[in-house]
Amino acid sequence: MQKRALITGITGQDGSYLAEFLLSKNYLVFGLERRVSSKNRDNIKHVESKIDFISGDLSDQNSLTRAIQQSRPDEIYNLAAQSFVKASWDQPEYTGNITGLGVLRILEAIREIDPKIKFYQASSSEMFGHVQQIPQTEQTPFYPRSPYGVAKLYGHWITINYRESYNIFACTGILFNHESPRRGLEFVTRKITNALIKIKAGLKDKLYLGNIEAKRDWGYAADYVKAMWLMLQQPNPDNYVIATNETHSVREFIEESCKYLEIDLIWEGKGLKEKGINQKTGKIIIEIDPKYFRPAEVNMLIGDYSKAKKKLGWEPKVKFDELVKIMIEADLKKNLS
Repeated sequence: MQKRALITGITGQDGSYLAEFLLSKNYLVFGLERRVSSKNRDNIKHVESKIDFISGDLSDQNSLTRAIQQSRPDEIYNLAAQSFVKASWDQPEYTGNITGLGVLRILEAIREIDPKIKFYQASSSEMFGHVQQIPQTEQTPFYPRSPYGVAKLYGHWITINYRESYNIFACTGILFNHESPRRGLEFVTRKITNALIKIKAGLKDKLYLGNIEAKRDWGYAADYVKAMWLMLQQPNPDNYVIATNETHSVREFIEESCKYLEIDLIWEGKGLKEKGINQKTGKIIIEIDPKYFRPAEVNMLIGDYSKAKKKLGWEPKVKFDELVKIMIEADLKKNLS
């Protein structure tokens, strides 16, 4: 019998890769989509005709109930959220409503309609925030440092609560940073690759960034969606860290991007006055702007995925330098087309 899956956030980076993956597994895929005047399906246009779209919103309980009744899914993957950390400081209430309470609304709909539906919740390494242990595991205490991280933590714990209270097959994937060419331009990795390509082509003068010393565990989004699926194929639900067990700074991401683009980058100055200079042209191409710093910084994240490797048979395939290469090549193609 053909399996059925409902994906929230299907037009985003993770949703699009997951839709591709599930379609390759012969799933009937349904995508929850907000009713907006202008739809953005760029990430899934190549598989758009194979997806059944249902109108719904994580802020609206009735629409979620109807979506589940209409799609009758075997599995639900909740990937929708207000997922931009910086924006969560400007819209904390909205972030809490969508990223936090939205999870509760889906779980309530599952409980009322069909408790046998398997549920995946996209948790986040931002829940670790001010890290209490290096590397971070499923047992590391949480210490979120943004409204986004706090909202994700609510979604994480309410998922565990419904699993233990109502015997719902509910899993959480504590995903560390995962990037791809489908990442939005507001995220630092795409901001870097896209801007450096334009600077090299003479289409842009400078790239303004915040804390370039922040360290992250960066993986490839297409690798990570397989882990989501594997969680729901296990005999029992659980929580899993999905990561690479490597950490690299924003500075390293910049330098690796420049290396691939053959930009001779040198640094001058310190702190907020530090500048990145193209040695060939002598032009300043990177400057630090305090407005891009968070009110409370997350300085270093690195995840231990050994549990996922042991129980799911999952491990990352794409390494840091290869990820940068994939993103640079994709942005080069977009900018030159």
